[in-house]
Amino acid sequence: MVSNDSSSLCNQVVLVTAGGSGIGQTITEAYLSLDAKVHICDVSQDLLDECRAAHPELSTSLCDVSDPAQVGAMFADIESRYGRLDILINNAGIAGPTAAVEDIEIESWQQTIAIDLSGNFYVARLAVPMLKRNGGSIVNMSSSAGLYGCPLRSPYVAAKWAIIGLTKTWAMELGPFNIRVNAICPGSVEGPRIDGVIERDAAGRGMQPDEIRQLYQRQSSLRKFISAEDVANMAVFLSSDAGASISGQAMSVDGNTESLSNWLD
Repeated sequence: MVSNDSSSLCNQVVLVTAGGSGIGQTITEAYLSLDAKVHICDVSQDLLDECRAAHPELSTSLCDVSDPAQVGAMFADIESRYGRLDILINNAGIAGPTAAVEDIEIESWQQTIAIDLSGNFYVARLAVPMLKRNGGSIVNMSSSAGLYGCPLRSPYVAAKWAIIGLTKTWAMELGPFNIRVNAICPGSVEGPRIDGVIERDAAGRGMQPDEIRQLYQRQSSLRKFISAEDVANMAVFLSSDAGASISGQAMSVDGNTESLSNWLD
């Protein structure tokens, strides 16, 4: 009998990085709705406090994933609270600058790579020993930009492309330990983050944000942005028994990207 039952997630211990807002918050709420035990981290104590107020069952850590010491402290907390980890959602990331390659500041490049790429590694290297005890799942957040490239987004693309390489490598390494590793490649996700990218792009071109928004929406066959719920549904599927034989994949959730070229013809 074919089943898409997600009850296998009940009482599973899940870590969601950058779980205080946006996609991370939506993913967190999806796992909570399935009775998982969820620990989130974020760089904003205010966001963590708001999440705890809404969901007292959450546990939280104030943590910048680009700082290995803070990541280590977070995992010590998870170990003391739960003694296990079953699912890692490596979600933390920033949009980075929107600029031509020659105009990107070195500091902006380094910050984007530190958070979007190195942070994923710092978290995974401490999650894996815990996951090896019972098997489990890692879901890394890449992007459609990690599959196609994207003009004016060099550091973001570099990090998200590398995440897919790490995903496939870790799937090979960890498969014998019954650990599945997959990446999700969202297209543009509606919300404040893409709004900021659009505003910066529009300002750089001397155009109106609505014009740039329409340009971005035409990049996919469905001609619309996806929702955070779309991404959360994929994360739940990949980490549940329904996705038990899926590993090493970069799963697009993007309305069928046709091109990420954002040049005006």
